[in-house]
Amino acid sequence: MDRSVILLALGLGLLGLVTTLPNKGDWDIYSFHINSTVTSRYASTIITSRVANRMEESKEIQFHVQIPKNAFITKFRMFMDGEVYDGVVKEKEQAQRQYTEAVSRGQSAGIVSSVGRTMEEFKTSVTVAAHKKVTFELTYEELLKRRLGKYELQIFARPMQPVNDFKVDVHINEDAGVEFIEIKGGLSTKELANAITKTVTDKQAWIYFYPTVDQQKVCDSCSDDGMNGDLVVFYDVKRNVPFGDIQTRDGYFVHHFAPSNLPRIPKNVVFVIDQSGSMHGRKMEQTRIALIHILGDLAEDDFFGLITFDSEIFHWKRELVQANSRNIEQAKKFAEKFRIEDVSGLHIRSCHWTCNKAKSFWLTATDINRAVLEGTRMLNAHPREDSASILILLTDGDPTSGETNPERIQANVRKAIAGKFPLYCLGFGFDVNFEFLEKMSLDSKGLARRIYEDSDANLQLQGFYEEVATPLLTDVTMIYIGGSNLTQTNFSQYYNGSEIVVAGVITDNNIESFIPEVVGLSRNTKVTFASPNATESTSTAPVERIQRVWAYLTVKQLIEKEMLVSGSEKEKVKKEAMDLSLKYNFVTPHTSMVVTKPPGEDSDVLNKPKEGQPPSEPTLAHGATSVSRHIHRIITPLPAPPTKVTRLIMQSPRAPPPPAAAAPGQSFDYLFDLNYNVQYETRAIMPYHPIVIPDPPTTTAPPTQRFLLRPESVTLPLCFDLPNTINVKLLHLTSRGLDIKGLIGPKENGGFTHIFIHVQSDLNIEWTQTASLVTVIIRDKEIDVSVGDIRFVILIHEISGRKFLWPVLRQRPLSDSAEGVLVYANGDYEERENVGSASTIKVKGKDISASRSSAVDYSLPVPITVDCWLLSAQSDFYSI
Repeated sequence: MDRSVILLALGLGLLGLVTTLPNKGDWDIYSFHINSTVTSRYASTIITSRVANRMEESKEIQFHVQIPKNAFITKFRMFMDGEVYDGVVKEKEQAQRQYTEAVSRGQSAGIVSSVGRTMEEFKTSVTVAAHKKVTFELTYEELLKRRLGKYELQIFARPMQPVNDFKVDVHINEDAGVEFIEIKGGLSTKELANAITKTVTDKQAWIYFYPTVDQQKVCDSCSDDGMNGDLVVFYDVKRNVPFGDIQTRDGYFVHHFAPSNLPRIPKNVVFVIDQSGSMHGRKMEQTRIALIHILGDLAEDDFFGLITFDSEIFHWKRELVQANSRNIEQAKKFAEKFRIEDVSGLHIRSCHWTCNKAKSFWLTATDINRAVLEGTRMLNAHPREDSASILILLTDGDPTSGETNPERIQANVRKAIAGKFPLYCLGFGFDVNFEFLEKMSLDSKGLARRIYEDSDANLQLQGFYEEVATPLLTDVTMIYIGGSNLTQTNFSQYYNGSEIVVAGVITDNNIESFIPEVVGLSRNTKVTFASPNATESTSTAPVERIQRVWAYLTVKQLIEKEMLVSGSEKEKVKKEAMDLSLKYNFVTPHTSMVVTKPPGEDSDVLNKPKEGQPPSEPTLAHGATSVSRHIHRIITPLPAPPTKVTRLIMQSPRAPPPPAAAAPGQSFDYLFDLNYNVQYETRAIMPYHPIVIPDPPTTTAPPTQRFLLRPESVTLPLCFDLPNTINVKLLHLTSRGLDIKGLIGPKENGGFTHIFIHVQSDLNIEWTQTASLVTVIIRDKEIDVSVGDIRFVILIHEISGRKFLWPVLRQRPLSDSAEGVLVYANGDYEERENVGSASTIKVKGKDISASRSSAVDYSLPVPITVDCWLLSAQSDFYSI
């Protein structure tokens, strides 16, 4: 299979997790895009994969993708031979017949399976004829949850082959304002670090991840089989008022409430820890490490208790004690003794931590009912004004001693807690009855979380505790006069770093009569939060976005409620959840997606797995994803040339083909114009000459173009003006024999009319089958160009009938010797002085005066206007 030339266009891709597992040599992923758009914390993700069968016979082509467990799949499409095959969301029972038939044929009909802590795997396959292509498109949506002061988007890339056209585009749009953006994960380090570009304005952020083919093979999480790692985007929004921000649109509202300027509330916390035989060894050791760390984080005005249990209950102290230094040290010593011996292959424990180990040992059972009730008793026996109580249970098994009926245990716990405080259940591993823990937690307005048996289990435990370590409010009630169809409005506690989200319908869409309010207790004092201008809190989100947030939250909470009710009420809640899921095309536990395929192939049924299902091997599945808009040029691959030569990968059909091999020292030039043409010449179209910026025009006509630079160390972006009809050095790299220049058009046109690339062939660059010196991919409104390890895009803008080009660097050269407008942001920038609308900026060792101004940022698909420091065009900084 010749993959030396892979040309393709792809639309938008997303920020989620993606995995594609090809059979090497059978088929070729020539384009893979992930596009995520986050608007007011609600993420919509499209994953698009284009695959070609390069063989002489039909092949089954697979597509695998991992999506967040909190997400709902909303769309699946497959494009093949000019036909579109859409997945259809149906009531689960309606799709059951196809599901049963698939299982009876020995096929797996579980299209989605659990594959880890936070992800589900969605897979599909289809038979593709020889030399044919298929495009998969998968869309899913999720409401991002705030934990420890930040939201998180994760991308996991494992295509298992280098992909010529691999892109991740993330756009975050927050009306409240973007506070910070962090990019982490294995794909953000070392060789791949400069494949990431980030643009942040007051209310928006753009993250681009465009690794070259070579980079996809050499990073820490890479090999010749491509990337295998994750990219994680963390961010938070600005919070100017304690009330939070409320968005309204077309009769719906969403309220995000996360005040932080409140005093912490002292807490009473009891840890109830399973020490039965199944917790022996590594689990107990990790629990011990986590508990010692957690004890050290308790504040002195906290009170705490510690219980261990199996078939019996063991107290460190029978009553709560203050978290002073003396008690903390004693509790840590108690935790240090957490050991469970293993004799003759039996899981055993001694009769008590203080017993002589020579005494008899026995296999132990688990009395969850008695342990939780004892923890509840300790909290109820220690009422304390101005405090918040929390009960935390850690177990890895089912109730096997004492009361073992889950429903009776839930009733006992519900009656004992009586809504006074939350119960948090941590299920260690997959032997635990997680649904039982969920019900018990939801009954007390707590939550259940699985702790995975990995090397960082102790960090998982610590991380959970940190989320609930700082209560700021108790008995929180969200009130919306003039609102209806509300999601959950009562919350037992609000913790620092988290967020309460409520959505609903504005009655009769009457915004004037809609009055939101929040009431809670802060250190036993009633506090009220009101919106200063609720009627003005409209959103710039797309028309359906707020409505879909409401539907997403409502379905999630109805599914939880269904677990707690029975009889006719259970059926009513189930039907309501199912009707909403069908209306908004959500694949939930009550709906399935029938994945259609070409005639002659069986359709499959996509079901959302339960949380309790353990990670499994990939099973037959379906999914797919979306494509970019148009492929403007597709060129037949050229024969693989010898090493150390330059080859043109894409050319205009009007241009003559390049020679089969390039002589040493020969140069090639590429010309891009406003009509998507890519012209090729064996001589220099526009020989390189140093460009000297002339003095500022003496006429009244303003400069044609204003450029923006975004150095990290300067508060505002820098900008400077260039006069029209000049050539601009965009990037010059002598060591590579590379020049990229742009011709600024006349004043009435603006932007660039032409982009030129000049490449020398006598470079020390090895040719491979999957990478070459120059690759050009033409998309709708965008041309993607790779030159070795450098990757940039040429955006085609059309504004008020005015069309122009704009180059944007997506992959910076590693060399420090690179020059030109596109790489100036790597220079040394420092804001020396800032007085009102004037400033002095240090640029590469020189002080340059600057004045406050604004500029249009054309490096984004949709340009925006931003403030900037305007530098003088006469300075040496622009002597290019």
